[in-house]
Amino acid sequence: MKEANDPKVLGRKSPKSAGKRREKIAGSGIGSRPLYKEVKLALTRLLSSGEIGAGEAIPTEKQLCEQYDVSIGTVRKAIDELVTERVLVRQQGRGTFLATYSAERMLNYFWHIVRKDGVREIPIVQTVSFEKGRAVAVTAKALSIGVGEDIFRINNLLILGGEPVILDEIEIARAMFPTLTEDTFAKRDTTVYGFYQSAFGVNVIRTFDRLGTVAADVTNAKRLGVPLGMPLLEIRRVAYTFNDQPVETRRSLVVTEKYEYYNTLSSDDTSS
Repeated sequence: MKEANDPKVLGRKSPKSAGKRREKIAGSGIGSRPLYKEVKLALTRLLSSGEIGAGEAIPTEKQLCEQYDVSIGTVRKAIDELVTERVLVRQQGRGTFLATYSAERMLNYFWHIVRKDGVREIPIVQTVSFEKGRAVAVTAKALSIGVGEDIFRINNLLILGGEPVILDEIEIARAMFPTLTEDTFAKRDTTVYGFYQSAFGVNVIRTFDRLGTVAADVTNAKRLGVPLGMPLLEIRRVAYTFNDQPVETRRSLVVTEKYEYYNTLSSDDTSS
């Protein structure tokens, strides 16, 4: 992995006049928008290229100013948004880094199931099944792949408070995770999103959740230990990486006797 101050990473060019700044950014195909938004998109493309790994530093603000030929205020505003969106993490006196997916970050950002008294718990995850298959139309559309393309289907049972509470049904494109095996998935030592990042360099940066209800069928009732026909919370999620590329679809069935879905949105979250 190249160092953050490697000119090959930065793609440095000789500084141009302030009047040509927008031409330089727009010339990369980013388009017309506020200048800091163009710098933010350029940074997003840098991060999605794989040049910078999880936990590694991005170029300094000074280096980014030279690279994009913009003011330090413009660079800081672009970085501020990526920090707010939890894509980047600032460390005082050290720099700014591509965020890693620790259990704590997953719990605070991507995990929305809490006890009804508000307590968040880290679940114990058991892999129930791991299969290779082909994408049906609904899955293909959600993952932006062709119908019939190879996928993995994974079922996880999540234990909270010593009881089965959530059944996750995950589908991911094999093209994005070509070397994935049931053994490596089951033996991961981190969260699923952390595993995507550490093993395949795939960074989940946002999710879209749709909520509904469904009655427990025979299979789900048995796995969750609930009566047949019991109402379950259904969460249909699509997770995305950079450039709005889908990473996974996930259908979560939740027993809501003691737990509920809880998500706090800020103005920054709703605008992203």
